[in-house]
Order: sequence, then C-alpha cells, then structure tokens
Amino acid sequence: MYDIIIIGSGPAGLSAAIYAQRACLDTIVIEKNGISGGQVLNTWEVDNYPGFPGVTGFELSRQFREHANKLGARVVQDEVVQVELSGNVKKVVCEEETYEARCVILASGAHHRTLEVPGEEELRGAGVSYCATCDGAFFRGRTVAVVGGGDAALEDAIFLARMCEKVYIVHRRDKLRGAKRLQERLQALENIEFVWNSETVAIEGNAQVEALRLRQTKTGEERRLDVDGVFIAVGIAPESELYAGQLELDEQGYIRADESGQTSVPGVFAAGDVRTKALRQILTAASDGANCVASTERYLQA
Repeated sequence: MYDIIIIGSGPAGLSAAIYAQRACLDTIVIEKNGISGGQVLNTWEVDNYPGFPGVTGFELSRQFREHANKLGARVVQDEVVQVELSGNVKKVVCEEETYEARCVILASGAHHRTLEVPGEEELRGAGVSYCATCDGAFFRGRTVAVVGGGDAALEDAIFLARMCEKVYIVHRRDKLRGAKRLQERLQALENIEFVWNSETVAIEGNAQVEALRLRQTKTGEERRLDVDGVFIAVGIAPESELYAGQLELDEQGYIRADESGQTSVPGVFAAGDVRTKALRQILTAASDGANCVASTERYLQA
C-alpha cells in the first residue's frame, strides 16, 4: 500500500510528485495519456512562469517530468475507471491494475468545453480542433476561425496567425476577456479579423469543415462564414465525473477544496484545474501540488 496515489501528471500532479519524493513518501502517479503535461501541452508559448520566459508548453512539461523522474518518482500509464475514497484505505481501480493508499491527490485536470452545435462532433478531426498547437500546421496558408474570447482563444489566434492566411476571432460579445497584453499583440496582426456579437450555431461541411453558421446576438440574423477549419476555445470543464457522489463538487463540477487542497473527505486532496479556485494557471497548479503534499504529511502524522 502506498502513502499517496496521485491521479494526473500535469503541473499539479508532477509538483506533488516532486514534493512527495523529497518527503520520502511512498508515492505513485497515474497518468492516462502517454505524455505528461495536461493542458500545458496545448500552449504554444508560456511567458508567465518565472524563470522560463517564452518557453513552449511542451518543453516546460518535459522539464517538469524530467525533474520528477530525477528524484525517482514512479509514473505509470493507466486509466482510472473507479475510485473508492471513503475509509482509511483509498482504492483506485484502473484498466490494468488496482492501487491502494492512505491518501489520494486528485490532479486529474480538465478538458476542453465543446460548443454542442450541429456538425461539431461529426467534423471533429476534419477541420474541428481544440488545440491550435497540435493541428495548426495542417492549415498553413488557409483561412480559419477561433471561437472564444479568453486567454486560450487569443493565444490560439496569435499562434495561427503565423501560418494561416486569415484568422477570424468569433466572439459572442463586443469585447474580449483575455489579457490586455494578448489583445495588444492581436491588434498588431494584419491577418486577424474580429467577428463581434456572434455565436456559432452550426459547423458546416461535407466530410471537411467548409463554413460556420453564425447568429448575430443582437439582431438574431444568421450568416455563413467560409473557413477551412475552426479552433474552439470556450473554456474548460473539470475531469471530476469519477468523484461525483463521493466528494463535494460545486455547480460546475469542480472539487470543493481550500488552499491546503483538503476536500470534503479526509485523506483526499485536490490540486490544479480540477478544484475550485480563483486563478487557474501553471504556477498556481504547481503551488497546489506542493500544498497537497504538505497536507498529506500532516494527515499521515495525525
């Protein structure tokens, strides 16, 4: 039996792994994907993580994992299918194996929200994408749209503008929510065009994205916007479905936890994008991981 099971190996999970190794706690990290990093992998450029100005998300993730590996962290690739979080012994059932521990740190992160419009699911991978850094190169010299108005949408648009002939930013309001610095960078790009007060009601195409069907939010008028691809960046949803009914979640599905990471169940802690918090950043996720390990130490010593 382990001292700690960490679910997820993004910044929160790897930070927890590093601190757990330094505390000499018997720990295992379970990651469902073949590579660590979580949402950070989808970020082309990270310019707000101290000491690493302009680093790519992939490179920063690689360094996080390398640091954990150097300290001897054990990371296994497996997918969690069930958890039993009550009682003194916590059980995590995966596709390949079942693990037990005295504490669990939930760092399972979040996934991209979808538009839930006709054509989105049908054309996923055929012009519909949620990751500009993953798929942008397929649209070199072509016309694309980015749907959203937050930091992720603006970062995607800046990245795509380097290779695409034209990038539309489709936003349902008349002003952006993203950081002012990102907005200033966008304003300086000649191949960016804003489509204000517009919501996407359908994605059209025969086997490949051909256009967006947009509705003007003020007048209700609909129009067609011809594009070769669409990048959807309308926020994230927590990976918390497995914990429903066992932990207290908020109305959006985030795990209720304070800055110590303590959830509503003793011995279970939450870190990173999966928990309730005011600011979801790489830095705050890494901080969460460290705080959770400090909390597990106190719990194990009680």
